[in-house]
Amino acid sequence: MQTKLATIGIGAALAVPLSIISMALAQHSVALSNSGNSAGHFEEGSGFQGDKPFDQEQALADLRKKIEGQETKPAAEVFKNIQILKGMPAGRLLKVMELGYARSLGVNCTHCHTPGEWAKEDKPTKQVARDMMAMVNTINSELLKKIQNLKSTSPTVNCTTCHRGQIRPELNLTDKPRT
Repeated sequence: MQTKLATIGIGAALAVPLSIISMALAQHSVALSNSGNSAGHFEEGSGFQGDKPFDQEQALADLRKKIEGQETKPAAEVFKNIQILKGMPAGRLLKVMELGYARSLGVNCTHCHTPGEWAKEDKPTKQVARDMMAMVNTINSELLKKIQNLKSTSPTVNCTTCHRGQIRPELNLTDKPRT
């Protein structure tokens, strides 16, 4: 059980992190429930544009082509409306969005963005992602350091720690062990 705490809920060992996580998850659930779809997907974010499905690989290829030659510049200089990860290289930001956010939650770009209008603020999930990133930063930079006897010298959590490829983190333990 100790290993489980270290990998899926390290914050559970402290009352403060648990309350922060619970609050963030509650806000996340509210944002998803306000989307008008009980599954937590936005109609416009369901991956379809008009009559054709959203092609994430093509969208990312188009974005890579658009920023060609600027991949090493800070993201805030290349993209509009970057509020977190401003100093990250623009090319790396695309990989973080694709592999970090989208894959960790089992979604595509349309979960938070309007294709072709990437800077637009029309989806609450975009702000939820920013708030969750702030929560992860607080856990990693402040709270994990206060937990004594962790086996890792640099413990970290990320989106995958809780989400495990699902939009909503699993909040209930099951009798069956994960394989």
